[in-house]
Amino acid sequence: MHLFLRLGINAAALWLATRVIDGITWRGPWYGLLAVALVFGVVNAIIRPLFQLFTFPFLILTLGLFTFVTNALMLWLTSAVAQRLGFQFSVTMFLPAVLGALLVTVTSGVLSFVLIEDDDD
Repeated sequence: MHLFLRLGINAAALWLATRVIDGITWRGPWYGLLAVALVFGVVNAIIRPLFQLFTFPFLILTLGLFTFVTNALMLWLTSAVAQRLGFQFSVTMFLPAVLGALLVTVTSGVLSFVLIEDDDD
């Protein structure tokens, strides 16, 4: 259940990014955005750690600010993979990718805080 809730939160955050940020677009039914959120989750789970490993010196040099670039590239990669799979989700340029990644991160963080119970109890 926890996985499906996270998938829905990511889909909502991606949907908000398509509505707020020029340069990020989605055309299709709502359930297709769930598939894009799944692609986003897989990219973040597999590609992002490898990318961060190789760019670790930049992360240290920029005191963590390179994370914004990493997040933007993962959103951009999600767009490329989603288009190859036939989904009409696109991120046109790097600046919308940065702004979209920031919005998706904040939105999913807030929704996760509100909707997901802490398992520490």
